[in-house]
Amino acid sequence: MQIFIDADGCPVVDITIRIAVEHSIPCTILCDTAHVFEREGVTTVTVEKGADSVDFKLVNLLHSGDIAVTQDYGLAAMCLARGAYPISQNGLIYSDRNIDQLLFSRYVSKKVRRAGGRLKGPSKRISEQDAAFEAALLKLIHNRKD
Repeated sequence: MQIFIDADGCPVVDITIRIAVEHSIPCTILCDTAHVFEREGVTTVTVEKGADSVDFKLVNLLHSGDIAVTQDYGLAAMCLARGAYPISQNGLIYSDRNIDQLLFSRYVSKKVRRAGGRLKGPSKRISEQDAAFEAALLKLIHNRKD
């Protein structure tokens, strides 16, 4: 098992790294050249900027049973197809039971924006979200080790 982090815009990079190190799980941060992530104890892979370049690199590195931290529903769907366990920065563990609805919601939101509509953005991150993420990631790791 390895943990991969889609680090561009990810607020839980440090939490994920801490947990990976504590559990001796190899961890890889993926980002594009617009971001710099240098953390001790983990591998950083930097790819050229481009639409979904980080996503495709992550999927190509991923193996069945790995964990992927991402807020991107499309990437989560590709991870599921590879037999991996994607988790959001808020602790949502993506699965075959919820990914279709999430992708449909993303599609509808995109249509609204293209038609000139405006959608409310995400609210300011709170500590409870970090706690929910940490609990969900720990549960996922423990379930994978059993």
